[in-house]
Amino acid sequence: MTNEADLEVLRGEVRAFLEAEAPSGWRDASRTQDDFVRTQRDWFGKLVRAGYAIPHWPADYPGGGRSLAEQKVIYEELARADCPRLLLSFVSTYHAFATLHECGNAEQKARYLPKILEGETWCQGFSEPGAGSDLAAIKTRAERKGDVYVVNGQKVWSTMAQFADKCLLLARTSSDGVKQAGITYLLMDMKTPGVTVRPIHQIQGDEEFAEIFLDNVEIPVSERVGEEGKGWAVAQATLASERGLTLMELSYRMRGALHRVARQIRDHGHEDDRGILRDFGTLVTQVDAVCAIADQFLDNRINGIERIGDASIVKNAYSRALRAYSAFGLRLGNMEEQYMAPITFGDLNTGNWMADFMNSYAWTIAGGSEEVQRNIIAERMLDMPREPKGWVL
Repeated sequence: MTNEADLEVLRGEVRAFLEAEAPSGWRDASRTQDDFVRTQRDWFGKLVRAGYAIPHWPADYPGGGRSLAEQKVIYEELARADCPRLLLSFVSTYHAFATLHECGNAEQKARYLPKILEGETWCQGFSEPGAGSDLAAIKTRAERKGDVYVVNGQKVWSTMAQFADKCLLLARTSSDGVKQAGITYLLMDMKTPGVTVRPIHQIQGDEEFAEIFLDNVEIPVSERVGEEGKGWAVAQATLASERGLTLMELSYRMRGALHRVARQIRDHGHEDDRGILRDFGTLVTQVDAVCAIADQFLDNRINGIERIGDASIVKNAYSRALRAYSAFGLRLGNMEEQYMAPITFGDLNTGNWMADFMNSYAWTIAGGSEEVQRNIIAERMLDMPREPKGWVL
């Protein structure tokens, strides 16, 4: 385990780098999607070269091989410096990496992992219109014809798919047995003929997600991860990578953004309003509690005592605090905050309170809905009876 002295040395190194290189004015430079993509790529490249982009990767890669304690320091400093969140490369450095590292063959790892560090972007083709929380209900079909799979179907809620080069794709190759069986995991080039991407325009003006339509798309059999029909197990490696440090980073970013609420209190003359100050204190306490829960989660992981459901507790605590944060900012701004204003693409704490408020509701769904997380906590941690299958009101 890394000792405290070494962690403080690392913290100083990261802080010095950020003081020199952290992008200033990046929110104003992310008012269009093209500018957002350019800002994201530039910042990711800087972090790769500095060795801070992929601390969770193995030591074979630049900046990899960091302990969990070291990773925590890096993400704490990124949040403290209010740097852009790496949304464009998130699926690439977490989901694609975890999938290839744990389940890919040697040729796939050698081909794809270095390209991620060069800026190749991945998206995820899992959810479908009829298969969201119930992911095993996917209907996208992949039929093997010689050395290729011919794929037809539709995916939805694919983050940044309109900018992606590659896709982590789940498709059904068989309907025999339980619905988790017969799912095959494929790596798809987004430029393959028959792939159509349609961005989803969200309520706050962003287009973070997209639909993917697949019409007789041919994917080489060599791009399959694991065995045919065994993709469900591979998908679990993908999904397990999206929580933990990510939620810790987001929690610290929200605490760092509390100054925006304080500024609203000052700008609207509420410094002596006891009700407003009371509610602000409640919000600060709630956000601090989320950071403490995230810290405890990471400590449990570091000490090897993480439980199934711990990540669900952090997820629900964070999403509820994010809604409270944005709702309070919107309330302080009164009617003037409800007019149309430029948004910052790819950020959750922009200071555009109406956009942030509407976007906060997505976080009670993204990464597993709040209801699904509660079921995990109840059934897997508290040993409560499992939810009956097939019941209706």
